[in-house]
Amino acid sequence: MMATAESCTGGGIASALTDIAGSSAWFDRGFVTYSNAAKSEMLGVDLALIERCGAVSEDVVEAMARGACARSGCALSVAVSGVAGPGGGSEEKPVGTVWLACYLAPADRLSCRRLQLEGDRSAVRRQSIQAALQDCLALVHGTRT
Repeated sequence: MMATAESCTGGGIASALTDIAGSSAWFDRGFVTYSNAAKSEMLGVDLALIERCGAVSEDVVEAMARGACARSGCALSVAVSGVAGPGGGSEEKPVGTVWLACYLAPADRLSCRRLQLEGDRSAVRRQSIQAALQDCLALVHGTRT
């Protein structure tokens, strides 16, 4: 079974997965954790980690992915956090900065990467969803570690 932990995509990954007929056989749930409090309460992400690294960071999406598996009992999860825009960016994390993590719990395998995407809010979210799905497939098939 699979779970999602989403921030900037707002449930878009879960929506894309449930658009697939028969997905109820392998998709369990989606956590939409837009706020830092939600990341902590729903996924167990330490608020001190978020404060230290920022919500849009490798450490936080890794914790989100691991937390999604731990809280759901699922074998696979994907997590995303980013700056979709048009505001909210900084010099360090400009608009279009997105972190993705996929976690395969039984094998304790994690794939994590930073993307710098172009376009408006909708384009950043769409590209994030596509990349997240590709990364999950690659992790499951052993082509990304």
